[in-house]
Amino acid sequence: MSSPGTARRLWALAEPFHALTYFAQESRDAAEKAGLRGFWNGYFALRAAPLGAVGPQLVTALFYNFAPDFVARRVPAVWAGASPDDALAARLAGVDAAVRRVLGDDWPESPEAAEAAHLAATAATAVDLPGRPLAAANTGVPLPGEAHLRLWQSLTTLREHRGDVHSVALVQRDVDGVTAHVLAAAAGRADREWLMRARGWDDAAWDTAVAHLVERRWFDEGELTAEGLAMVAAIEADTDRLALGPWQALGDSGCDRLAALLAPVRRAVVAAGDWPAGNPIGAPDPD
Repeated sequence: MSSPGTARRLWALAEPFHALTYFAQESRDAAEKAGLRGFWNGYFALRAAPLGAVGPQLVTALFYNFAPDFVARRVPAVWAGASPDDALAARLAGVDAAVRRVLGDDWPESPEAAEAAHLAATAATAVDLPGRPLAAANTGVPLPGEAHLRLWQSLTTLREHRGDVHSVALVQRDVDGVTAHVLAAAAGRADREWLMRARGWDDAAWDTAVAHLVERRWFDEGELTAEGLAMVAAIEADTDRLALGPWQALGDSGCDRLAALLAPVRRAVVAAGDWPAGNPIGAPDPD
């Protein structure tokens, strides 16, 4: 039986491949071509597209860690530039072009890509839908015919599943979006300035979150206390546990095989410069 650590390991291996849709220039170009001008318009439209033409309240709730006014400056205006169907097509076009640059034109048709796509789809099909809204929306997106795009869509469903349950773990401990960022920065998983810039929070909101953590005795003199460290570890442990279900559909051997197939893919994405150091996603190094 797979352990919660398996869910964390596969997330760490898969996240850079999924994140081509955020960081690769080809993805930005595809969004622009679809009518989504500027990085953040593309980000919100491409990520929210499986939900339909939703408004800022739902995006703020489900994306969890963005400042509400930061979201509202883009949503629902993005849908005037591109429909959800246009955005879904754009994200596949961007990933397709990025994968062919990073891994070569032969890899999408390789046996390794086909096997990885099959394993990832098996796990994604086992996603438990209740309480996992972003994952559920992505399960409604038809799988593409090409193996590398099936792999991307399945890994996207699985990473949104992890994000959904991470939100559950945060809500359970009364940790809101900006406070989650303070904890991540204090734990060394992400950079404060990048988090603030990329999620729309200002110094006042950050300072308020710090003061709240001091009151809870999770934070003191710019560092996590022993209780704070324990709470961060508990949140991550709960996330790993709640994210494990789909991976159990593969069993230990299937998870190990998918990890082996994803490891060189991750290395290629990082080597190509499409996984910026210190980025706000905070995925750990699998090594």
